[in-house]
Amino acid sequence: MKSEELSQNIIAFFEKIEKYYGCKTDISEGLFSEINNQESHFTTWNMSEFELIRSAYRSKGERFMLEGKGTYYEISAKNIVALKQPGRNKFEFIEQYSETVFRITKIRFHYKY
Repeated sequence: MKSEELSQNIIAFFEKIEKYYGCKTDISEGLFSEINNQESHFTTWNMSEFELIRSAYRSKGERFMLEGKGTYYEISAKNIVALKQPGRNKFEFIEQYSETVFRITKIRFHYKY
């Protein structure tokens, strides 16, 4: 069960995401099998870059969506076990899909201000 603080941080992120519309957005996604070992050598990575044009929440399925031209990315709201902000306009979500399957999504917005 998610902590109240984590739930509030997730809601706050998506309530403020509109300020990043039109910004270059970098997403790095990694799959790993041990929550305490996210070393790059043991993680499978994907990267994408796009201009964020839209975001939404899909109630059925509980997914957050980020969209750009030619890009569509989803984060499972119900599977989020951690959310960090390691820097200005940088966010990291960790989702847990099973006992041994995790996904980390690192988002960096190139915010103008």
